[in-house]
Parts: sequence; C-alpha cells; structure tokens
Amino acid sequence: MVDDLEGISVFLAVAEARSFRLAGERLGVTRSAVSQSLQRLEDRLGVALVRRTTRSVSLTEAGEVFFAAVHPSVRQVTDAMQTVRDMQARPSGLLRITVSSIAESFLSGTLLAGFMQACPEIKLDITVTDDEFDIVETGFDAAVRLGEVIEQDMIAVPVSEPQRQCAAASAAYLERHGSPRHPTELHDHACIGWRPRPDKAPYRWEFTENDRDFDVSVDPAVTTNDMGMMIRMACAGSGITFGMVETFQPYIDRGELMPLLEDFCPPFPGFYLYYPRRQRQPLKLRALVDHIRKSARG
Repeated sequence: MVDDLEGISVFLAVAEARSFRLAGERLGVTRSAVSQSLQRLEDRLGVALVRRTTRSVSLTEAGEVFFAAVHPSVRQVTDAMQTVRDMQARPSGLLRITVSSIAESFLSGTLLAGFMQACPEIKLDITVTDDEFDIVETGFDAAVRLGEVIEQDMIAVPVSEPQRQCAAASAAYLERHGSPRHPTELHDHACIGWRPRPDKAPYRWEFTENDRDFDVSVDPAVTTNDMGMMIRMACAGSGITFGMVETFQPYIDRGELMPLLEDFCPPFPGFYLYYPRRQRQPLKLRALVDHIRKSARG
C-alpha cells in the first residue's frame, strides 16, 4: 500500500513535469529513484503508464486514463493534509485588499480593528480606489465592492447591510432654489458630481420609478473624485450632490444636509468582500472571512 502511494506520487510528478529529472527535483530524489519507483508501479499494474524516449516523456493511453482518475483524489488528500496543518498554525503574513471609497461601514475601521486584535500576526495593506481591475493580476488577495459589479466566478461575502442612494443638499441651498420633485428636474439645479478620474465621464445619477431603472446625466457645476469634497461643498450650499445614504447620514442627523428624491431611490444589495475561487484559500484570507462571518452573526 505504501509503495503504491509512493509510486502514484512519483507518477503524478512525472506526468505534470513531463520529465524524470524535473520530477526528481520536485520530489527531492534522484532521476534514477524516480525511474525505479515508476517501473515498480507499472509492474504492479501490468501496464505501461509512461512512454520514454531519449528526448521526451509522454503518457500512454493507460497513463492518461490513470492520471485523470487519480489526480483529483490525490489533490483532495493533499489539500486535506494542508488544512489539518493549518489548524495548528497561526494565520500570518501580508493581506492585500482593495476597497471602494464608498464602502463606508468597512472603511470605518471597526471590523478591521477587531480582526487585527484577533490575528495580530497578519499585516493589512489596504488600497482605497474605485478603479475596476483584475485583483488576481494586480496581486490583491481580496476586494470590497458593490455586489452588482463583482464577477460571477468570484466568491463573495457580504460586509454591509443593503444600501440606498439619495440626493442631498443644504437647507440654505434649498431655500434659494427649491427642492426638485422628480430626478429630471435636476437639470435646473447646480449639481456636485463624482467621477473616478479625469479621463472618465461624470457618474450618471441612478433612480427607479414604477420598478423601472433610469439614470440622469447631470451637468455638474463641480466634479471631483473625492466624496468628502462633495459633501463639504453641499454643506456649504453650493448645490445638490448624490451618494450613499450611509455616507450622508451623520450630516443628515445634524441637519447639515437634507435628503432629496428618496421615493426614487429603493435599496439594493450592499458591499461584499470577494476573492477568487481556489482549491485552498490562504490561511490569512480564510481568517478574515471567518472574522467577517462571525461579526455578522454577533
């Protein structure tokens, strides 16, 4: 039994490397030891698994069938062994996350502060950006975005309640210019808009009426990529701005901003931490996901 398992491991290494020498380097044994172990496995099976020439190594038809049958099972066993090892290990290392600038609750720091206390050997590298890119190609472990923009092949874990947007302005502005009763009336107002960077068009303000989604392309009097700037300009009476209710709420509570057009702004799914689907997730990422789920339950 032990010889069979050893032979299967050697066979898989040869099949993947297509080289006895490279398989030996991967396994930490000599080329001769690889050849002998594989020969013993073939003798026990009574069939040749590998076609050997002086220049190349390839699988026979039987070898292809055997590889397809045993490779997934051996991978599962390997992953299970690593999982058990991880149970004895402490999560550590650098965890790189990119986060949308409007993910207010995640960026508040409360969740991440609790995570750092629970896992002190993990270091966080957080990039706040609204650019969309492939997080795998750019070396991030995970990202936080609105659920509607996440690719279908990613694993997504909610990190916020459902969200809602609204327009908002100061009482002083509304006293001078009145309140819009319908989103189409925004064209008659000074608007404070957002765009992620100079080469992008300003964000079109999104609304819903009678279960129909539509957007309004406002002509902003002020455009910026900084939500804080948008809020400060709105509080100062410069115009109407648009964003997440969660972001505006402290200013609304203090009377610095007045919510507008709320009947046209129904809730929608909130923010998610997402990451690529892999056979085995890094321990540091699994620790963050477990912390997020535990926080949601508590």
